[in-house]
Amino acid sequence: MPFPAAPADPSDVRFPSIEGLRAFEAVARLGSCERAADELSVTASAISKRVATLEDLLGTPLFSRSLRALSLTAAGREYLEQVRIALGLLAAVPLHRRQAQRVQRLRVSSPPTFARQILVPALADYTAAHPEVELEIVLSIPYIDGGQADADVEIRNGDAAAAGVDPLMDDVLVPLASPGLLARLAPITVPADLAQAPLLRTPLEPWTPWFRAAGLDWHEPTQGPRLVDLGLTLEAAVCGQGVALARPSLARHWLRSGALVPLFQITARPAHLYYAVAHSAHEPAFGFIDWLAAVATDLADEATQELLSRPA
Repeated sequence: MPFPAAPADPSDVRFPSIEGLRAFEAVARLGSCERAADELSVTASAISKRVATLEDLLGTPLFSRSLRALSLTAAGREYLEQVRIALGLLAAVPLHRRQAQRVQRLRVSSPPTFARQILVPALADYTAAHPEVELEIVLSIPYIDGGQADADVEIRNGDAAAAGVDPLMDDVLVPLASPGLLARLAPITVPADLAQAPLLRTPLEPWTPWFRAAGLDWHEPTQGPRLVDLGLTLEAAVCGQGVALARPSLARHWLRSGALVPLFQITARPAHLYYAVAHSAHEPAFGFIDWLAAVATDLADEATQELLSRPA
């Protein structure tokens, strides 16, 4: 059905209230102000006043009133058909439904690898426990995005202490490589043997903390491409392009499948840790962070224990 064009002069239009239209329609359908009042959960006096206000606005009576009943006038019958169409169109708008209005929307910004390996696999559990929250997940790009001010919750990989919050999980770092790469190299049995292996570079996971934990006084690698994404670094390791310094929590799928194997059980704490900040004062934001911290902590602990339980 085509919609009528907007009036040339908006000042010529006098809009009635939605409450007045609903009262009029209910009285016309039910035959009395009392029944309409029961349906709309207001008093009969309120219904009568709303209908009277509507009639004053239109400048014509909509009902013929007698001691026994209310009946529609000719103008009332014509107007009722138009009002029912208008109310039907408004009722069909999804956001006008009570269920839609009860939904609490939560926008979460996350680095790509954390989102894919930690957040998304656990979303079904959060949705089942919080059906009233509609999540929207957006990806942030390290060193490019200056912070997601439009996100209710922002997950970052950085200095949690400087941000004044606790990290989501205590991760560890360990060198990982593909069996294909190891087959092409001389045996790697001690940390110093990494000198003859290509080391993958990413500014998000510097090698220095692990070098020191392994007793190596080495500088950061200077050769090979720099990958400004932890997921890409892991993918490069799976492809046999080099040894990645990675967190078992982010690499657990490749570790379990055997696509990547740990070279040592020597671990180091990352230079940066994942943490979350709330940009919204709404309760769902803080509840989501608490839920995510529990999920991430359990996952990181499980992945680390699984790694350390492997035979040396």
